[in-house]
Amino acid sequence: MRFTPLLLSNLAALGSLGGLIPGVQAAIDPSQLEGYVFAYFTGNSIEGEKIYLAASQGNDALNWQELNGGQPILSSTKGTRGLRDPFIMRAHTGDKFYLIATDLSIGSGTSWGSATRQGSHYLEIWESPDLISWSEQRHILVSPESAGNTWAPEAYWDDALGQYIVFWASALYGASDPTHTGNSYDRMLYATTTDFVTFSQPQVWQDTGKARIDSTVLQEGEVYYRFTKDEGGSTGCVDIIQESSTNLTAPVSGWRQAATCIGKKAGTGAVEGPTSFKANPADVNGAKFYLFVDEYAGRGYIPLETADIANPSWKQSTSYKLPKSPRHGTVMPVTAGELSRITSHYASGTK
Repeated sequence: MRFTPLLLSNLAALGSLGGLIPGVQAAIDPSQLEGYVFAYFTGNSIEGEKIYLAASQGNDALNWQELNGGQPILSSTKGTRGLRDPFIMRAHTGDKFYLIATDLSIGSGTSWGSATRQGSHYLEIWESPDLISWSEQRHILVSPESAGNTWAPEAYWDDALGQYIVFWASALYGASDPTHTGNSYDRMLYATTTDFVTFSQPQVWQDTGKARIDSTVLQEGEVYYRFTKDEGGSTGCVDIIQESSTNLTAPVSGWRQAATCIGKKAGTGAVEGPTSFKANPADVNGAKFYLFVDEYAGRGYIPLETADIANPSWKQSTSYKLPKSPRHGTVMPVTAGELSRITSHYASGTK
C-alpha cells in the first residue's frame, strides 16, 4: 500500500505438490484447482475501503468477473472502519480460509501523514469455511507502540515452524519520540500464529535502512520467492524486487536478489501491491507464474508473467480482463466446485 492520495499458506516440500501459491494446501491436490478468486479494495473512499471479490471466468488467470454485483462482501465495524490491502488464503489444513486486512480509512478524512505516524496497530481478520459464510470480525493488536502504522498484512504457513508467518509494513519510532514526530521509514515486521487469534511479539524481518513495503511470498519446491516494493530505492529504483531463500524468516542477508526494477523493465509506470501465484495446471494460458502489480497512478492492476520463477523475465500479459477497479489485493486458486458455488452465491447482487 502507498502513502499518497493516489494511491499462504504453502505446501512446503511436498514433492509432487510443489509450485506453491497462496491458498494451495496439503489437503488440496493442485490438479483439483480450476479457477481463482481475487479479493481487493477499490479506492480511497468509505465505500472503496471495503472488501470486494472477483472470480475468474473458468480456469483462466487473465479473465475475471466481479462478484456480488460489484458491491463489497465485507465491511469493518471496528478500528478505523476502513479496510485496505486484503490478503486471502486457505488454511494449511485445507478446511477453511482466512482473510486479513489493513485497518485504515483515508475515506473518512485521515491524512497520509497521520496514517504513517499515528496509524492503527491492529489487523482486521475473518475466517470462512467456504468464502460465503464469514465469522465475526476480529480486531487483533500486532504492532508495537513504536510503530506508526500496520500496513498490507500477508501470511504464509511455515511447515518447519508449524506456524503461520504473518508480515506487514511498519514505520518504527524511537523511545525518545513517543508522539512519532521525527523521521522514520517502513520496515517489514513479522509475527507468528497458529490460529489468527493469538500472535507472538513482532520481529523485524526486513530493514535495509530505507523503506520497504508490500511483501508477498510464494514457494516453488524448497525455495521461497519474495516480492517487495523497494520504496526507498535501495536496489536501483523505487519498484518491485524479487528475492529468494530457503528460510522464510531469514533476515535480508539471507535472501538472494533475483530481479529488481521489475515494473520499469516490464514497461509499467510506478507500481506497488504485488500479488504472486503459479498458474493452475490446466489454466488456458499455459504453465506460467504471475505477478499482478498495481499501477496506482495509471491503469490499476497489470498482470506480469514469466515461465521461469528462478530466472525470471517478467513481461506484461498481452490480453486480459480484470475487475473494474481493483486495488492492492490477493489472487488465490480454488477448485471447480468452490468456483461454481462462489460464483452462484454472489451472482444476484448484494449479500
